[in-house]
Amino acid sequence: MPQSPTHRFGCACCGVAGGLDRRRFLQAAASVGLVAALPGFAWSAEGNYEAMVLSCIDPRFPEPTLNYMKGRGMLGKYSQFVIAGAAIGVVAPAFKDWHQAFWDNLGASIQLHNISKVIAIDHRDCGAAKIAYGEPKVANREIETETHKAALLEFRKQVAVRQPKLTVETGLMALDGTVEMFA
Repeated sequence: MPQSPTHRFGCACCGVAGGLDRRRFLQAAASVGLVAALPGFAWSAEGNYEAMVLSCIDPRFPEPTLNYMKGRGMLGKYSQFVIAGAAIGVVAPAFKDWHQAFWDNLGASIQLHNISKVIAIDHRDCGAAKIAYGEPKVANREIETETHKAALLEFRKQVAVRQPKLTVETGLMALDGTVEMFA
């Protein structure tokens, strides 16, 4: 049977293969009902969470960041904002067009999740740091550390001005996933 022009996607009424027939619809509805009945299952994005984690888009670091947060016992207790450079992406003049997106998201996380802290995790061998500050600013481990410390300190200062009730934690993640925290 040809598909009706008003129904662009497969549906049971048009008899298009792959459409959602009554049996599949009822199975899907039952599945949703079962999930909703599971203890501890939350349907709302709102609630009380501990923190927002700020991390980098580098594909090497989602898993180490997750493992770090798991190790702190915070799995499921934080929201996350991912941007190139992490704190560098929020404070470096080279990325000024990105800054407001972070602050707006932090405000939303405060409003929706009632967070009390933000945890910024920069990482070593960061391409965004090289873009923002140039190759010489990350040329060796000591200079790289000082560059990230400066960006994280600036991040901490900006949070204190914009969201003074938040606690701020800052750290630098190594390639092996260990994190050096900075006060």
